[in-house]
Amino acid sequence: MKYIAIDLGLKRIGLAYSAHRDIVTPLPAVQRKNRNQASAEVKKVLDSWEVDAVVIGVPLGGSSEDEMKRRIAHFMNLVEFKGEIFYQDEAGSSLEAENMMKGEIKYIRDGRIDSISAMIILQRFLRTCK
Repeated sequence: MKYIAIDLGLKRIGLAYSAHRDIVTPLPAVQRKNRNQASAEVKKVLDSWEVDAVVIGVPLGGSSEDEMKRRIAHFMNLVEFKGEIFYQDEAGSSLEAENMMKGEIKYIRDGRIDSISAMIILQRFLRTCK
């Protein structure tokens, strides 16, 4: 099964891909200008990688979980994705991604951290599926 993970943010959307449970690759992030542009770019990525399922990071268990799921559902309706959608707890994934990158590159807000965060989200999901 082919998966793409999405770390949905207001400025950038991190993406990561896996066609094999043990290998997850960060993809270039989508720079979000507006919701229509962002959803069109995400749709293009999903179509080009021919994914079966999307794994979306969401803060599970918190007071904002329902609101975030509502926003994610609206965004995915704009994307018009017909495959399965899974939610994965994203708690601490951005901080973990930043820690992975420390000393490797100068911190630039170009989406690398967002896509590594998506990679972490997808790795967590795939570990729970085994």
